[in-house]
Amino acid sequence: MNETQLQFYSLYLTRFAEGFGFITLITLLPTYINVLEPSSTTILGITISAGFIIGMYTTGFTLAQTAAVVPLAWAGDRFDKRTVLVGSLLVGIVAYALFPLVDSSASFIAARALQGIAVTGAGLMSLSLVGQLAQYGTRADHIGKANAASFAASIVGSLSAGFLYDLFGFTPIFMIIVLIMVIATGGLSIFLPPDETRIKGFPFSDLALNQKILTMTSFRVQYAFSVTMVRTWVPIYAGTAAAAGGLGVTAAFAVAMTVTAEKFTNMVGQLFTGRLSDGYGRSLFVFFGGGMYGVIAIAVPFSPQIGAAIGAPTALPYIGEISIAFVPLVLLSGLLGIVDSFREPASMALFADEGTSEGGVASSFGIRELVWRPGSVLGPLIAGWLMIEVSMASVFYVGGAFAITGALLFLMILATHHGRNALSAW
Repeated sequence: MNETQLQFYSLYLTRFAEGFGFITLITLLPTYINVLEPSSTTILGITISAGFIIGMYTTGFTLAQTAAVVPLAWAGDRFDKRTVLVGSLLVGIVAYALFPLVDSSASFIAARALQGIAVTGAGLMSLSLVGQLAQYGTRADHIGKANAASFAASIVGSLSAGFLYDLFGFTPIFMIIVLIMVIATGGLSIFLPPDETRIKGFPFSDLALNQKILTMTSFRVQYAFSVTMVRTWVPIYAGTAAAAGGLGVTAAFAVAMTVTAEKFTNMVGQLFTGRLSDGYGRSLFVFFGGGMYGVIAIAVPFSPQIGAAIGAPTALPYIGEISIAFVPLVLLSGLLGIVDSFREPASMALFADEGTSEGGVASSFGIRELVWRPGSVLGPLIAGWLMIEVSMASVFYVGGAFAITGALLFLMILATHHGRNALSAW
């Protein structure tokens, strides 16, 4: 194993550590709500409801992420990316070490805010370094492998967190996360040399007007709504009572299968699709993956009809009775992961290409992160309103439409500048 491979593997391990900590907290969030029992409180004469406090369990994390993107991306371009990455992991180690000690909603929200800063810094810097270290012709391949490591962590974390909590409680789980992050930090310190690139000024201002990044942004802004709505509502559709438009699958393991199917196929796919997009054209993979994601999303509410047509089973071992639509739903969720695996490494490589060539790869990924925020915040609000006021199916129709219109706008802009060669230009 040569020196360059060790550098990439240390970054892949960092992606695994980041993903494992993130998904473990998501999985244990309902448990923390039950343990902390948040209740309404009054501050300066203003009553804050329990619902708002519970919302802050997630929003505190998201707000910290949003606030951290620009300064961390700027620091990564202006100084040593490895130092910023190691610093982010150290913040993460502190945050995860604090979670077993939290005894109130305020302390939990504060720890989540620290986690948000750590996840943002680790994600931005690890991807920036992967993109910077990789040669142009292998960039999407290496990014795909880095993403696969993160998805592997998501699968392991989501399947093991609840089981480990039932056996050992909070503390051992977070000690495992801390240990993995310490190992990742040590690997970076040993195998990854200091980053000597230094970008003066404020690269965000130049990159924000870059034609290729603006074109990618036109797609990504819409796609964020699609993925956030669809990915969040597939398990809700599986587990919600039939009267509310869902399938009424009661076994938690069965519902988790819909999430795991998407993550597993995405993980496996990115081990190969990044390399393919390096060879056949990244814009083609973004258009195909994004457009097909929308098509498959629209098919999700037709799971009962698909199940009836193919004679899907109505009972499974260890799970019991299930809706005839459940197996088709798991298969569709797996297909969502496959088509998204075409898009993701190609999209990231395009941002890395521009950031590397224009000076400011961390800022390029920072822009990529920022344009995702409106969809990630507003998407669930739109989906919740649609579910209650219109129908469960409408969530997937609207979510799918966002992906399709985003892909078509992306193609139209490309065609305007590159004509018939639009999908092979980049």
